[in-house]
Amino acid sequence: MRVLGIETSCDETGVAIYDSEQGLLADALYSQVKMHAEYGGVVPELASRDHVRKLLPLVQETLDKAGLSRGDIDAVAYTAGPGLIGALMVGASCGRAMAFAWDVPAVGVHHMEGHLLAPMLEETPPQFPFVALLVSGGHTQLVRVDGIGQYELLGESLDDAAGEAFDKAAKMLGLDYPGGPLIAKLAQQGDRSRFRFPRPMTDRPGLDFSFSGLKTFTLNTANDHRVDGQLDEQTKADIAAAFEEAVVDTLAIKCRRALQQTGLKQLVIAGGVSANSRLREKLGQEVRKQRAELFYARPEFCTDNGAMIAFAGCQRLLAGQRDDLSIITKPRWPMDTLESI
Repeated sequence: MRVLGIETSCDETGVAIYDSEQGLLADALYSQVKMHAEYGGVVPELASRDHVRKLLPLVQETLDKAGLSRGDIDAVAYTAGPGLIGALMVGASCGRAMAFAWDVPAVGVHHMEGHLLAPMLEETPPQFPFVALLVSGGHTQLVRVDGIGQYELLGESLDDAAGEAFDKAAKMLGLDYPGGPLIAKLAQQGDRSRFRFPRPMTDRPGLDFSFSGLKTFTLNTANDHRVDGQLDEQTKADIAAAFEEAVVDTLAIKCRRALQQTGLKQLVIAGGVSANSRLREKLGQEVRKQRAELFYARPEFCTDNGAMIAFAGCQRLLAGQRDDLSIITKPRWPMDTLESI
């Protein structure tokens, strides 16, 4: 089965074609980062308009890359949620319309399920069951995964997601949007031992997260070290390093607890923050101590992309799932409500 996957949940337009026998055939991605950087964050209306402009040309580009025509597509999968309602509507309406015009089935895919399954696109994928850390700009969750659609939420952020905290901390240091990669780059030049930031909610049992207090601590530290209203470059780097280390340590501690609590020996990390090299390094050390294994997707499949939607949609289509002609999007959509296959 050849599935065309469409991702338009936020500020990246992604298209891919996945073949159930041959694997990923082609993918294309357009990022709106430069457009939104001027405003310091995603502007929903601008995001929706840009998806309208870019989606169909990207579909044709992906077909050309794969050497296929529209008649070679067996089904269409699109992100139905969670995400920005306007952006979701662009992908859902186009995906549903193309499926209708081509007389093939369509299925709406959960965005975070796409992220969770993205490591399955690698040569050595994880095997069920495993613990997954979903960590992005909008979500920080620990999930026990026993199969596709078989999800048990173990813990989640009670306020900001880790990726959101990265972006806000970057803004405090005067860095551009998106701040996560810039914080990570700046942290490489910093002294991680100069400042000691708290590791939120690690001094109590449980698997939930909280990053709002860490943001406040970052702001206070920055304000305490300004001279004539400015931070010197080394102090910026040292604060970035301390902030990144605190987030990474917190995530690692909670992942260790989740592995111990479940007794599982495989940890999957997925979502945009999973591309962070320090997080991968720290979790790699942690899983070795637990005699477990760590899995993650290649960097281009950590952020939003069409390949993960094509793959996740293909699995559900192969299991017989089909959507009717209705165009339904779900800006808020708990993953543990998904149907198991």
